[in-house]
Amino acid sequence: MLTGNNAIPNQAPVTEQTTETETQTVEEVVIQYYKETPILAEVARCESTFRQFGDDGKALRGIVDNRDVGVMQINEHYHLKTAKALDLDIETLEGNLAYGQYLYDKQGLQPWSASSKCWSKSLHVATTL
Repeated sequence: MLTGNNAIPNQAPVTEQTTETETQTVEEVVIQYYKETPILAEVARCESTFRQFGDDGKALRGIVDNRDVGVMQINEHYHLKTAKALDLDIETLEGNLAYGQYLYDKQGLQPWSASSKCWSKSLHVATTL
């Protein structure tokens, strides 16, 4: 579980509760969180360049659609009601990652099809290894 101030700069360390407290960047947390579904880490790289927070310390908002939120660019218009029903706050890194996994489990990569030209390269490499 992530602890500490959720309004941290993008490259600032994120504290994750473990047997020992470690300091990790958002990128490291994303990669670790999605170790079983690494394509989602690639989606995060393509969607937000591993940023959960904007320069103002608030959840990152999409450039094309400001309803896209956080590292996974979860669109509030389509997903906020479900996220809240699941008790997930997509404005936090933990909630955004958890909802990204939930969305992937339900719909696969379709919700991120707009960035597929970026992340599909990794999918192709993974299937040819």
